[in-house]
Amino acid sequence: MIDTPQKERHTLSIIVDNEAGVLARVIGLFAGRGYNIEHLTVAPVDIAGHESRITVVTIGTPKIIEQIKAQLDRLVPIHRVGDLTDEGPSVERELALIKVSGDKEQRLEALRVAEAFRAKRVDSTANSFVFEVTGKTEKIKAFIELMDDLGLVEVVRTGVAALHRGKKIL
Repeated sequence: MIDTPQKERHTLSIIVDNEAGVLARVIGLFAGRGYNIEHLTVAPVDIAGHESRITVVTIGTPKIIEQIKAQLDRLVPIHRVGDLTDEGPSVERELALIKVSGDKEQRLEALRVAEAFRAKRVDSTANSFVFEVTGKTEKIKAFIELMDDLGLVEVVRTGVAALHRGKKIL
């Protein structure tokens, strides 16, 4: 019997030049080699706007994850690549906006569920709510699953944002 390596979820943090085409090059690396991206966020990280952080959550065997990191390190506009999963404790959060519409009972239950998840009601109309929920990906998924039975209409998610805990920086 051959032992196949287990796939693991890894959060990669990549500091890049904030210029046109950089994201396309990073995404092209993933696409060209058949690597999947579970979550992706990008935003400038310095006041002058010269650098951006790309956070990618991907799943693969340890060998594939090492290949991804090595290949990212070789791309010219990339300054640093960090694997928050392997480099010690980190904090991950995601934000989602969830629209729910339903009858009076469904709406009341949606409010109760939202309260339990500490979701904020950011919009209300006569027949719908929009909730904002933040937390780990698992929390977001659980909230969406519960809202599915209560009149879920639409979902938008930011993807994962992550940082090292403590003094460690990328």
